[in-house]
Amino acid sequence: MKRLALALTVVLAMIAGCGGSVLPQIHDEGGRLELARRLYAKNDAMLAVEVLAPFSTSGSGSGNVDEAVYLLGLCHLKLKDWLAAQADFERLQRDYPESDSAASSAFRRGEALWGQSRGPDFDQEYTLKALEQWMTFRREHPEHWLADEATRRIAEARARLATKLYRTGDLYVKLKEYESARTYFRNVLTEYSESALYGDALIGWAVATARLGQRDTAIATLRELETEHAGQPLALKAARAREAMAKWRPDRKPRPRRTAPNEPPLPSTPGAPTGLTP
Repeated sequence: MKRLALALTVVLAMIAGCGGSVLPQIHDEGGRLELARRLYAKNDAMLAVEVLAPFSTSGSGSGNVDEAVYLLGLCHLKLKDWLAAQADFERLQRDYPESDSAASSAFRRGEALWGQSRGPDFDQEYTLKALEQWMTFRREHPEHWLADEATRRIAEARARLATKLYRTGDLYVKLKEYESARTYFRNVLTEYSESALYGDALIGWAVATARLGQRDTAIATLRELETEHAGQPLALKAARAREAMAKWRPDRKPRPRRTAPNEPPLPSTPGAPTGLTP
């Protein structure tokens, strides 16, 4: 009997669980939108998308279609369906530019683009797109309630781009492509001066510069960095780089290339002795 009672309890629980996901009857589009809002608030974004399905391609004659499209985009963001979210927010900005949600949609579109981006070791196409979107949003809506968040996200995107440049420069140092390395480090210094990697990029630039034969300039740069950041880890790192640099041997000049045995000799000047005796 106990086993039977336990089995009945499990079955009833399963039935109740299934019934919990059944949508209530919807009488009008206003009720549909309100239900979707409640589902989204309860983190049931997938079910909210189903409720908002009539709004996915058309307005269904509702006066709140812009709100529905915006909510649909938020649901897609929560589900990490970045492409669908991007399409929702682009549609809202294109078809309903006068909507109260249009400005917020511009910010959220940046989030959808950011979701498609990858880390600093990969191509940064979508990082750049997201950055541009957030910068445009902040410029056009400086007083918006999401403006401060846009500023934070802009800083995050710029930090990733600076990291990309720095790592590329560091790779070129390892490959002994010092001119290319110096170019990438210089880009960090000039384009992302606020980056936390600024000091590291300056050390990298000094190393590449020294390898290119300008050791005195490099050592002077490192000494200045040590002075400016005395007592900080960056100063210690600069000092270590400078001390190692001072021990480097001067780069040897390439020896003149000799003609290999299997190569033909240079052509002789007409009229000059050939070295053969008649």
